[in-house]
Parts: sequence; structure tokens; C-alpha cells
Amino acid sequence: MRLNRHIADTGFTSRREADRLIAEGRVTVNGLRARVGAELGEGDDVRIDGNKLEARLAAKGKRRHTYIVLHKPVGITCTTDTEVKGNIVDFVGHQQRIFPIGRLDKDSEGLILLTSNGDIVNRILRAENKLEKEYLVAVNHAVTDEFLRAMARGGVPVHGEATLPCKTGKLGKFGFRIVLTQGLNRQIRLMAAHFGYRVKQLYRARIGNVKLGHLKPGQWRNLTDAELRGLLPDHADW
Repeated sequence: MRLNRHIADTGFTSRREADRLIAEGRVTVNGLRARVGAELGEGDDVRIDGNKLEARLAAKGKRRHTYIVLHKPVGITCTTDTEVKGNIVDFVGHQQRIFPIGRLDKDSEGLILLTSNGDIVNRILRAENKLEKEYLVAVNHAVTDEFLRAMARGGVPVHGEATLPCKTGKLGKFGFRIVLTQGLNRQIRLMAAHFGYRVKQLYRARIGNVKLGHLKPGQWRNLTDAELRGLLPDHADW
């Protein structure tokens, strides 16, 4: 098996990110620095930054489907169309056929969920579930209390719909935190533009009880049982 695939299969990161780690000299096989494209033999000892690579497959063998959380970098498109350059499916390089739950636009980064279970996508995204999505946002003008109150109040026209009330908070002079239960396309960017602000950076840090934590851009991991129960409390067929 190729080394990059082995690293990806453990849930540590994507194949592309694995190749980057190998090229940077951070991966060893049996104590020797690995090379990009290396093949593994049975029982080979693989370490990243000196730490033994362990499988991160929660409840391995017990789940029927795959559920992962990815730190999507800027420039990756949340589409299953492999004709699109930089599509999320090829980027992750998972051995199973997976697809994103919802979206995170190409210019944004942060948490995105992917699964092989198409039956649960609509259940997670259903508006009445009021699943919170938390974002950290940087804009081009100083953030005022008036702006945050207006964003939080709701009623902003986006794609012909009025936004629902949400939670906001200030993060420094040019930043703010916003927690939505809606999922309109480019919602935060369009809301900010309505009040004369331009979003410069947008980072999703949380969906429901699932947090990005210390995952670096391009890295992914499998969801834990506790995270799955939080997303699908009445759904046992994982």
C-alpha cells in the first residue's frame, strides 16, 4: 500500500496533506525518513513527527457508514463533481464514496462534514432542527455594536428570504463571531454586505456539538460516537 493512502486510511489527514508531510521530512518508516510515493510492507512502523501513527477509526467495524469532519482550506469547492478542479471529494481522497453535508463556499475555510450515508443528510440540514453553526469572521471596516445588533436581529434579505435572529459577538476591531441556525448560500457575506461590510476571511469553527479543534487545514478525522449522537440523537443506524 502507498504510504500516503495508509496515513489517510487511519483518519490522520488527507492523501494530499500526507504527501506534504512526507515531503517536509516529518514522516519516518522504520526509523528512516520516508519519500513521497513510498510503498509500505506489512508491519512497517510509521511515525509522524516522531509519534507512532495510530488508527483514528472510532468504533471500527461497528458502523455501516463513514462520517468525517474536515478542516476545509480556502480554494476547495464543496462539490462531488470530479470535473471541477479542487473538488472536495478528490481533495480528501477517501477510500469510500463520500459527499459533503451542506456547503462551505470556496473562499471560506473551516469545518465541513462529509459522509457516505445519503439518508441522513437532509435530517441534519433540516431547518427545524435549528442546528447551530458558529463562524469567526474578519471584515474590512471596524465592527460596531450597531452592526452586530442589526445582524443579530434578523430580517436581512438574502436570496428573497429574511434571515432569522442569530447570535453575534465582537472579536477585536475588525472581527466578529456569529452563530446561525440557517444555511442560506453565502449568507454571512450577503448579510454583511447589506450593512456596507465586506467579508475578508470566514472560518467555520463548529456545527452543533462538533468542533474543529486542533485540525489544521487539509486534515480530517472520523466523528466520535458522542458527536454522532449529538447530530442524530434518534438515529441508531450509523
